[in-house]
Amino acid sequence: MLKFCDFRGFQSMKLLVMVVLSIFLLVSGDEDAFIGVNIGTDLSDMPHPTQVVALLKSQQIRHVRLYDADRGMLTALANTGIKVVVTIPNDQLLGIGQSNSTAAHWVSQNIVAHYPATNITTICVGSEVFNNLPNVAPVLVTALKFIHGALVASNLDRQIKVSTPIASTIILDSFPPSQAFFNHSWSPVMAPLLKFLQSTGSSLMLNIYPYYDYMNSNGVIPLDYALFKPLPANKEAVDANTLLHYTNVFDASVDAAYYAMASLNVTNVPVLVTESGWPSKGDPNEPDATSDNANTYNSNLIKHVLNQTGTPKHPGIPVSTYIYELYNEDIKEGSVSEKNWGLFDANGKPIYTLQLTNSGPTFANNTGNLSHCVAMEGADKKMLQAALDWACGPGKVNCSALLQGQPCYEPDNVVSHANFAFDAYYHMMGRGEGTCDFNGVATLTSTDPSHGSCQLFGNGGMNGTFLNSTIADFNSTSSSAGGGGYGGAGVLMKVEENSSDFGGFCVDRRGGFVQKENDGGAMRLLSDRGLDLQALCPFCIGYWYRIDFWQYTWIGDHPLVVDFHRVFALDLHKVGSVATRHSFGWTVDSLRRNSTSGVEES
Repeated sequence: MLKFCDFRGFQSMKLLVMVVLSIFLLVSGDEDAFIGVNIGTDLSDMPHPTQVVALLKSQQIRHVRLYDADRGMLTALANTGIKVVVTIPNDQLLGIGQSNSTAAHWVSQNIVAHYPATNITTICVGSEVFNNLPNVAPVLVTALKFIHGALVASNLDRQIKVSTPIASTIILDSFPPSQAFFNHSWSPVMAPLLKFLQSTGSSLMLNIYPYYDYMNSNGVIPLDYALFKPLPANKEAVDANTLLHYTNVFDASVDAAYYAMASLNVTNVPVLVTESGWPSKGDPNEPDATSDNANTYNSNLIKHVLNQTGTPKHPGIPVSTYIYELYNEDIKEGSVSEKNWGLFDANGKPIYTLQLTNSGPTFANNTGNLSHCVAMEGADKKMLQAALDWACGPGKVNCSALLQGQPCYEPDNVVSHANFAFDAYYHMMGRGEGTCDFNGVATLTSTDPSHGSCQLFGNGGMNGTFLNSTIADFNSTSSSAGGGGYGGAGVLMKVEENSSDFGGFCVDRRGGFVQKENDGGAMRLLSDRGLDLQALCPFCIGYWYRIDFWQYTWIGDHPLVVDFHRVFALDLHKVGSVATRHSFGWTVDSLRRNSTSGVEES
């Protein structure tokens, strides 16, 4: 009789949390407003570029901004269709601004080498140079021109724009917006900068942080005004010069930039917001840096941008915006709030759930949705075939369901078969990091690739791929599972209190499980030879796992657990690497005594 395996208390590997984020799709076309996201890298455990891209694709994020031109990220972004903004770091700006050849070399190495496979749309030359590197500001426009010239030489100037993000703090007297102007100290740079943007059809990149405006206002700016919350008409800010009403800091900041440009006789350069967001955590003196406020601000910002309401000065003119930022950056210097602007942690888990209404699908955390690994759209067919052959061969996926006459044979093409094999391998490996790559031809998705009678693992179906596979023989050092076992799994050995025998041996399958009625073989391994992990779990070789011994009680023959707790647990290292064999002084009888008394040993 198969016995029910209860996994309460079991510490599983990290799960990739799937989030529906279709809000990041373009509304209807290139000229419509869009929401993008910044990707910072000051993380102690920065995900691999392929993992970053997998997260972007699973969230349907179509616009990203990088703070450098990292080769790994640009390679991972290739053939995804994601539109990419790259950045020349400030520490490279002086060299580029002083040497045309240096600029040309940078474009050759970082743009030409990746375009068009990687859809690079814009180059940021530095970032907030006036604030962060004022001594280099005099060469900023020259650097822009040199980079643009290199693009012209490569016939890429029409496809790729050049600009530089500025902080909204260099705009003075920003309210009322109609009186705003750029800090006069920077007029010798701002005037030619705007002329350059105008002549090349580029945007003024602006970083807007209503959080800091609110924090620095000494109570003048209401919190609701910063968060896009509705205000009574008598509480709305009114520009006395234009009689325009402002209901939020964001719009006022954008219009202040428009008026500041107009003061320098530039009126046809659009504003692109390259950074905006709200921290989810802060120091004790930052009580409004909370996940609720971050949720409110970013949710309202997204709705505001995608509704294409524009600003009071330019209604209906899109103000596309990049949210700051994708990940929390835990090693970033500064206050607690500086480390907590992200939408996700390093494991891809949402920091909070954005709440959207009347704006299309919701950004919603749904841990019930399993991720799937499928062939990347547009992947080279020969590379797909090679990856499929590997998965069904050395990868040990049981691909019998792909044989003619079996449920997953049709449609008989490499993409469909690769979807099956990739997803099987991905789940077989516990959905571990880096297990959905296959040399760059696979990607993660929340869309279940199951079809007809071909039901893949994440949909609860097995088609014989897993359930019909035999679990590893307890007395063997090689698996008879044919690749059907799950690496990285937890191994549970149950101790049945009211029986002369011991409970079932279970291998956690990340949401499913296989079972084998215990004939005492595994316990003989324990009592007679110590615990030989390779014999107990041969398909766990190379992966972290844990062994628990549990006490439980059965009511007759019914699989109902009424008394269930751990009596012994051991965390193990990588099988086949650090700890392949452990010997214990415990015997079967001592384990039985401990389980009866309820004593937990470690």
